[in-house]
Amino acid sequence: MAAVRPGPGVSHPRDRRGAVNRVLAWVLVANLAVVAARLVVGVRSGATAVLGIAADSGVDALNNVVALLAIWVAARPPDAEHPYGHGKFETLGALAIVSFLSITAFELTRRAIARLVGGGPAPALEPATFWVLGATLVVNAGVALSESRLGRKLGSEILRADARHTTADVLITGAVIGGEGLVAAGWSSGDAWLGLLVVVVIIHSGWQILRETVPVLVDRRVIDPAWIRELVAEDPGVRRAVEIRSRGRPGEAFAELTIHVDPEAGVREAHEVADRIERLLERKGGFSGVTVHVEPDGVTPVPDPAARPEGREEGGDGAVRRAPGGSAEGS
Repeated sequence: MAAVRPGPGVSHPRDRRGAVNRVLAWVLVANLAVVAARLVVGVRSGATAVLGIAADSGVDALNNVVALLAIWVAARPPDAEHPYGHGKFETLGALAIVSFLSITAFELTRRAIARLVGGGPAPALEPATFWVLGATLVVNAGVALSESRLGRKLGSEILRADARHTTADVLITGAVIGGEGLVAAGWSSGDAWLGLLVVVVIIHSGWQILRETVPVLVDRRVIDPAWIRELVAEDPGVRRAVEIRSRGRPGEAFAELTIHVDPEAGVREAHEVADRIERLLERKGGFSGVTVHVEPDGVTPVPDPAARPEGREEGGDGAVRRAPGGSAEGS
């Protein structure tokens, strides 16, 4: 996930998670309906392949429950032990989906290799079973497309990850149906090779989820420092901005920076500049929390021999520090 410039229309984290929660609840209902339809057909027809796909759909529903729990925790407000909030629980929920994809890929690989090594007939589908699988494939394809679109719109990692998981289910169903066609055309092991191709696609989906989630968990820079520097330079009280850092995700990021002001400015004026910078970054950058340090421009700070060791919470350098959602603190 590369550093980006925030775009317009970023909603408040609480509103965004409420929308994500509603989407996941709707997807859960759709998945349960698909599970029920496939289970009924599998039991009545005795087709092991259909029962296996029904089990895969059950994993999709379980995945939705995990995602709902992750969003519920992520929506909790900051507290003493989590001053930056619980937003990373959404990221962890998206990361957990990779484990579900891994299980799916392993099972598909195991079944395909067993078919290739041990031989045996491909699963035969009755006409009614074929049509039910086709109908549920269409439903899941619609769910995956909707989740993917809403995931991009809401900036939700967990919706995009769940969309990839649902897409894997669509591919598995398509492989079962397509495998029937390949076998009927005379390629006896066509269904197994098609299954292995689906495994490759699933592994790629898992890799895409890792690319989106790991940078957030390891606090990779999320907003381009040059953009922040240009934005801060709009304030006449700021001479320059340095040591710019950001973490989180677009729309729910935290920033820390040091601004240099007129060396003749008093503490009150420095606080006013810090207030303006915080409001500016929150309004135009969509930041959830901003920490602003103030230094007199052109003045070299004199080291204090009696200063506390590195890692202290408050400093003696006249810096203005702002906790997320709090007020500026100065020494």
